[in-house]
Amino acid sequence: MGAGINPQMPRSWRTDTKPHKFCPGCGHGLVLKALGQAIDELDIQGKVVFGCDIGCSLLAWDFFNVDTVQTHHGRTTPVLVGIKRANPELIGIAYMGDGGGYAIGSQHLVNAAARNDKVTVILVNNTNYGMTGGQMAPTTLPGQKTETTPYGRDVEEAGYPTKGPEMVAAIAHEGAYVARGSIANLRQLKKFIKRALENQIAGNGFSFVEALSACPTNWRTNAAETWAFVEDQMGKYFPIGEFKVPGEKKEG
Repeated sequence: MGAGINPQMPRSWRTDTKPHKFCPGCGHGLVLKALGQAIDELDIQGKVVFGCDIGCSLLAWDFFNVDTVQTHHGRTTPVLVGIKRANPELIGIAYMGDGGGYAIGSQHLVNAAARNDKVTVILVNNTNYGMTGGQMAPTTLPGQKTETTPYGRDVEEAGYPTKGPEMVAAIAHEGAYVARGSIANLRQLKKFIKRALENQIAGNGFSFVEALSACPTNWRTNAAETWAFVEDQMGKYFPIGEFKVPGEKKEG
């Protein structure tokens, strides 16, 4: 860091691993900042077990000063469920991308929601497989160009994008918390993540937050185009808000 610069990092972050390893403009750093702030505000750093998936999310393995486990692709949710069942006093956070949660790991997400497992899942949606070069993912938008859809996603061929929070909310039971936030509104995203952690702390049930994020490297977009894609195109297809809140009205 330059002389006189004192960046405001969450206390739960490991400062010796910063700057982080994500690509310039990647949204993972913002999602992890919101998570770190939520951990700080709830004062739960000593109880957290953080699990990350293989994919871009694996670069978060050394982000925090908390106990951390890296899992096989798609297996983060059941690993954290097992840890939580072995020691219910811990706060289990499963962190993954849309491929890890909605493709190879979709069966684990569905069953954890159906069982109302008392863990918190945070899923980062950047509409592509970022680490492997930008192929079509479960969340790739209709008409969006990727390495495997050079002419745009054809829904007649590839189906429609997965709407994870809507799916989880439909199968989750009373006590579950389900929301979708965006890096375009970091204060709101942090609030959703904090509520998801509070729901786990209270022992209510499964907690799930999807975060709309950016991948300018594979989108091949400049700053203005990246932000417009997140706010406008992604925001229109993937509505922001709370989909299931124990004992409360939904909030947008």
